[in-house]
Amino acid sequence: MAEAMIEFQNVTKQYQGGQPAVDGLTMSIDKGAITVFVGPSGCGKTTSLRMINRMVEPTSGVITVDGADVTSVPAAQLRRSMGYVMQSSGLMPHRSVLDNIATVPRLNGVSKAEARKRAQELLDVVGLASSLGKRYPSQLSGGQQQRVGVARALAADPPVLLMDEPFSAVDPVVRDELQKELLRLQHDLAKTIVFVTHDIDEATVLGDKVAVFAVGGKLAQYAAPQEILRAPANEFVAAFVGRDRGFRHLAFSPSDGVTIHPVSTITAEQLREEGSSDGWQLVVDDALRPLGWAGPGSATGTGPAMVPGGSLFRKGDTLRRALDAALSSPSGLGVAVDDDGRVAGVIAATEVLAVIESDRSIRHGGL
Repeated sequence: MAEAMIEFQNVTKQYQGGQPAVDGLTMSIDKGAITVFVGPSGCGKTTSLRMINRMVEPTSGVITVDGADVTSVPAAQLRRSMGYVMQSSGLMPHRSVLDNIATVPRLNGVSKAEARKRAQELLDVVGLASSLGKRYPSQLSGGQQQRVGVARALAADPPVLLMDEPFSAVDPVVRDELQKELLRLQHDLAKTIVFVTHDIDEATVLGDKVAVFAVGGKLAQYAAPQEILRAPANEFVAAFVGRDRGFRHLAFSPSDGVTIHPVSTITAEQLREEGSSDGWQLVVDDALRPLGWAGPGSATGTGPAMVPGGSLFRKGDTLRRALDAALSSPSGLGVAVDDDGRVAGVIAATEVLAVIESDRSIRHGGL
């Protein structure tokens, strides 16, 4: 059984004259794991997060961190002992990137030189070039600003990291990159992370466990993401997760039953000189890495524009990745590659769908 790092014991937050923002919350947050609070607007997820570092004081109940009641520590000291990342990066515009990152170590009494050295190291940790350290926040993109915000939260090496919708203000491509970066960081650092989002997809991608909050500040379900997708606890959770939860569940289903078939390949040079055959051919480079597809009867000469091949599939990936690869391919064949990115064969969309149906049948007892 996982060791608890943060405990809520019958915690309520009641604002004067209104309904409770959080109502009788009891839950244990695992040490060294990512726990995601998710739910619609006004359900108490951000209030619950902010009660951990006493940005919001509970009306009743007890919150402990590593066994100690949070009220036993002065609020300012408690906040400096935890990392905090918010929706807008919250960087100080008049300070350089390095000085922004060094903020908490400086407040904790670390010398300026030592704090800046730590800040410089953290640029690399969060995937930013060292040359950005001298810039100011206004000279960075939104995604870069959020990475600096994460670096600042990590600067004092806190055991707990609180993240309040940190990626919701950036575009989807950057958001995807930041999610992957967070998972990479967590793999290396093993912090206790509490992450707030309104997006169930983000919750299931990031969370070791997911807490679904209902309107009125009540905890509707708290479980591993695959359990929430497979078996919503009630009508509210089912509606919030959405009708396509069966598709999302594929992200947790192995692709062992998917067959990888041989495929006809052609190099880009051969395609220019000879054209393609009567069927789809996979265009590869000299190292057998996929470049795209050549359609039936493509012309010779300057050569046809290759059609992008869609996403790639690797043996051991999930059924969702297999389906994505097959459905995003113009040929209806998903490209499978080995660990070095070389073509290993193809997977057929019809066969992937058959495996999915079989998987669904097994999970539902043959119905």
